[in-house]
Amino acid sequence: MKAWQVHQWCEPEALQFAELALPEPQPGEVRIRNRAAALNFFDILQIQGKYQTKPPLPFIPGAEVAGLVDAIGEGVSHLAIGDAVHASTLGAFAEYTIAKADRTFVTPASMSFDEAAAMYIVYQTSYFALTERAHLHAGEWLLVHSGAGGVGSAAVQLGKAFGAKIIATAGSQQKLDFCLAQGADHALNYNDDGWVQAVKTLTGGRGADVIYDPVGGDVFDLSSKCIASAGRLLVIGFAGGRIPTIAANRILLKNMSVVGCFWGGHLEAQPPYLAASQTALFKMYEDGLIKPAVAYRYPLAQAAQALRDLADRKTYGKVVLTME
Repeated sequence: MKAWQVHQWCEPEALQFAELALPEPQPGEVRIRNRAAALNFFDILQIQGKYQTKPPLPFIPGAEVAGLVDAIGEGVSHLAIGDAVHASTLGAFAEYTIAKADRTFVTPASMSFDEAAAMYIVYQTSYFALTERAHLHAGEWLLVHSGAGGVGSAAVQLGKAFGAKIIATAGSQQKLDFCLAQGADHALNYNDDGWVQAVKTLTGGRGADVIYDPVGGDVFDLSSKCIASAGRLLVIGFAGGRIPTIAANRILLKNMSVVGCFWGGHLEAQPPYLAASQTALFKMYEDGLIKPAVAYRYPLAQAAQALRDLADRKTYGKVVLTME
């Protein structure tokens, strides 16, 4: 099978496209004949060796995949050969992927492979953050930073489904328009120094009740200036590069909460959560409340270029590799 490999920590251009032996599923695993794999910003960090988890070299990058089950390991009874599935597992940027059966789900018949690949991590992350960590209520103001990105667009859609009033930020007019198309009520350019005051104005001086921040850096710092009393500032990630800090007196004076949202860690502590939340998300999809926003498609052979475009902020929505 064809697959992309990381042999040393590198930039996307140094990935190697190799011919590898077809892997065999072990007990509790399935093999998926891939039809689509989605990109995430953390894929780039992992390839560079800058992510919090560092797989042993060499490895195949990519964490979201959709396709057809074509082999089943011992002890797997809830999946069958030919099932259309999506899974989260290291090794998605290849023609075939091995996945743990308990992290592999049969997708709705109405869901395309592109959508299935683009749904898993970003919707799970945003659902966990908004329901379990923020306890977002209908009528609250939700500020979503990088609302045109993968997790950001999922947060916008979910926040709207939960009845929140949505303000999204992005870095260009094209991306602002995309945020509005995903359900944001207002969209602000975070390159404009006035976005903090604009949030206060839009919320009648109150500030945002919940702030969803996958960026970190200056965006995090400024968010603490436009959060409502008793607001929740959600730490999703650090796509901006700098891991920020905050003075405890600001937390005290604002009566605010700074809340970590590490979905992967929660799954380790609460394994049943994954299937329960996936069931809820599939129902929301079938009810028309959410829809993965696949905006860019590249063939598998162009994975390095797709990663570069994602790293250079040339994309919005979800970027997907196709193996048709």
